[in-house]
Amino acid sequence: MQQTTEEESLGSLVAQASQQISTLVRSEIELAKAELRFDAKRVGTAAGLFAAAAFMAHLCLILISFTIAYVLDQWLPTWAAFLIVTVFYLLAAGLLVFIGMRRLKGLAGMKRTARSIKGLKEIADPDDGLVPVPTAGLTGTHREPVKPDGT
Repeated sequence: MQQTTEEESLGSLVAQASQQISTLVRSEIELAKAELRFDAKRVGTAAGLFAAAAFMAHLCLILISFTIAYVLDQWLPTWAAFLIVTVFYLLAAGLLVFIGMRRLKGLAGMKRTARSIKGLKEIADPDDGLVPVPTAGLTGTHREPVKPDGT
């Protein structure tokens, strides 16, 4: 069968378009990689700067602690002044641990994920003969809402 000039040109246009789209996609991927490398370097540099700032702030905290202790030393014995500063930091650390523990207590775990995995396990287990209906991706009232407390 003889192809006309129009059919040949249409075929070549489709081939060219396909080639150009492929080139465009490769170029976009290369651009994304280059931008990601650039951003990763900037994030790494920023993280290093934040770490240095945190270290310097920690040194300042130590120095201010000595300053407070020496100011208290004007009215109290030296040992008592340093003990007061130490006890203050121990109480602050204890309070932070207490608050952190209270925040962790509110975690409910991954109940929905565990149920989903259990359902998959039941599907894979041929012994029971029951095949549960998968609900992943379905919307409706059969789904439980996630409450603010995570349950």
